[in-house]
Amino acid sequence: MSHDLSVRFLGVRGSIAVPGEGTLAGGNTACLEVTAGDTRIILDAGTGLRTLGNERMAGGPRHSTILLSHLHWDHVCGLPFFTPVYVPGHRVEIASGPNGVLPLEEAVRSLFRAPFFPVEFGDLGGQLSTRELRAGEAFQIGDIAITMARLNHPDPVYGYRLEYAGHSIVYATDTEHFACVDPTLKRLAAGADILIYDAQYTPEEYPTKVGWGHSTWAAGAELARAAGVPQLVLFHHDPARTDAQLAEIEAAARAALPGTVAAREGLTLVAREAEPLLAKARGVEERIAAA
Repeated sequence: MSHDLSVRFLGVRGSIAVPGEGTLAGGNTACLEVTAGDTRIILDAGTGLRTLGNERMAGGPRHSTILLSHLHWDHVCGLPFFTPVYVPGHRVEIASGPNGVLPLEEAVRSLFRAPFFPVEFGDLGGQLSTRELRAGEAFQIGDIAITMARLNHPDPVYGYRLEYAGHSIVYATDTEHFACVDPTLKRLAAGADILIYDAQYTPEEYPTKVGWGHSTWAAGAELARAAGVPQLVLFHHDPARTDAQLAEIEAAARAALPGTVAAREGLTLVAREAEPLLAKARGVEERIAAA
C-alpha cells in the first residue's frame, strides 16, 4: 500500500505504436497507471497495456479499472492483449463517457470480433464489464476521487482529474487548445500537482493541423500557468518524433516553463514530489543520448 498519489507511464505515443532505435523514449501508445492507497487505476488502453496486464497476473486475481479518454484505435488496441480479461477470477471494468455512436459495451465487444480478432467477446474467461459515465461526472474508485470533463476534439474525448489525500493529477490527452486558455481544462486542472497534456505538435507544426484535436507544448505551458499547476508533462508524442527531436521540444518547453518534462515509458512521478523525480527523467535522457 502506498500513501502517495503517483502516475507511471507505460505508453506515451500518439496515433500508432512506433518501436525502433529512434524511439527509445517510448514507442507504445497511451497507457498510464495511477496509484494511491490500495487503489490502482489505468488510464487508456493503448499498446502499453500489454506489459501492465502481464504484471497484473502476479499475486492472484484482482480487479482492474480502465478509464478511457476515448475509443480511437491508439487508445484501445491494447485491450485484446490485456491478459487478465482471459483469466477466470480477474475482474476488469472499462469506463468512459458517451462516444456519440455506440453504447460503450457494444464498442468494446467490437474489439473482440472476427475478422479483426480471433477471440470472441463471449469467450473471454475473465469477467469484463463496462460502465458508461456521464460527461462532467464526479465519482469514486477505491481511494481515488475522480472528476471528468469533455475536451475539445472532433470525436468525444474525456479528461480526468484524480485526487487523493489533498493531491491531484490531471490527464488531458487528445485535446486541442483555443485562442485563449481552455476554460474547461483550466477548471479541471486548477491547483493540481501534475498536468499530463497532449503536446503532439510543435507551435510551428500546429497551423497545418488545426481541427485535428491535438495541441502543443506552448499551449500546455500556458494552461499550466493559468491553472497554477507546478508540473507539466508533455504527452501523446507524434509517431514521427525521434528521441532527439523530443529532447529538443522538452528543452524548449522547459525554458518557457521550468520543470516541464516529456513523458517517457517507465517514468514515475509522485504528486507531492514531482519536481525531485524529474532527475529520473533526465537520467533517461542521458542514457538515450549515450546509446
